[in-house]
Amino acid sequence: MSLDLSATMRTFATGLTVVTTFAEEEEGARRHDAVVVRSFTSVSLEPPLVSLAVPRDSDVLTTLLGTGVWAVSILDVAGVDLAQALEGDREARARALLTCATSPGPGTGALVLDAPGWLECRLYGRHDTGDHTVLIGEVLATGGRYRRPPLVSVNGTLRVLSEA
Repeated sequence: MSLDLSATMRTFATGLTVVTTFAEEEEGARRHDAVVVRSFTSVSLEPPLVSLAVPRDSDVLTTLLGTGVWAVSILDVAGVDLAQALEGDREARARALLTCATSPGPGTGALVLDAPGWLECRLYGRHDTGDHTVLIGEVLATGGRYRRPPLVSVNGTLRVLSEA
């Protein structure tokens, strides 16, 4: 029997999040970046910890590790176009961030999207595992409000959960 983990895991419905961070540039300017993360979960309530997995070859990972802070925005149905746009290169991701409502998070300065839920995190731990790095974040702030059904990914397609 051959092992096809990717095909099997595609059948597992998972929520979509946008993880944002930044790099400090000249004269105090910030270069914001973002990535869609499907592997995100709560790890501990005390202390408040979450985890996310980012490909080890991702340029966003380098920025995340350099800054040590990030924001996670949980997407709803309104995030379909943004999720697709953030799958591109760094320039495409920067353009996509300009098209959505964001504000610097009060705890980290990373961009928080207008989303049903968001968290701000500080690096708590890091584990290189296979082709990904798992980041454990200490949650510094949370917020949001429910408005629309959540966006999930299953079988390689973005879908909306109905209220039914």
